[in-house]
Amino acid sequence: MSQVSEVPESGRSGSTPVPPTLTVPIQLRVNGQIHTIQVEPRTTLVDALRTHLGMTGTKLVCGQGACGACTVLLDGERVTACIILAIMCDGREVKTIEGLALPDGTPHPLQAAFVRHDALQCGFCTPGQIMSAVAFLRDHPEPTIDEIRAGMAGNLCRCAAYIGIREAVADAAKQMRASTATSGAATLAQDAGEMS
Repeated sequence: MSQVSEVPESGRSGSTPVPPTLTVPIQLRVNGQIHTIQVEPRTTLVDALRTHLGMTGTKLVCGQGACGACTVLLDGERVTACIILAIMCDGREVKTIEGLALPDGTPHPLQAAFVRHDALQCGFCTPGQIMSAVAFLRDHPEPTIDEIRAGMAGNLCRCAAYIGIREAVADAAKQMRASTATSGAATLAQDAGEMS
């Protein structure tokens, strides 16, 4: 159901009244939790996350989808949240930097690698860099440095920490492969034990 809220008139005498603002309910599944919020149809996903849900890890920088600082995962695919409308995400899964840590609170391998490799300066682009790298590594689990450079090209860093970022992504890929191999071997051993 749509909801109309009155917008106060300007303080100037003789001004034209501002028309009421239409809001609509949407439901977002953010980091596994369902949130129902009222938004104006023009509200972007980054504004819904930051303003309506208080999730300020996703940064708003350019507002044009050009820098990647607002990158989140939408149904597992990376998107720039500043140019997608929140109503387009109704009923969909959104993953933000706040939901990236492992269930026990341990930082995601990419978060840990960014710290180890000093892959951040001011930190403003870091959440978008990490979220972009999550999607990139899912599709490229054994990337070369050149593949990382190309795969992360949509994320800008004004502090020019690109070398550290590439090293962090490469290191995280190695750590994630080792973790997958270990857990895969444990699963195989468990499966073999159940069969005997």
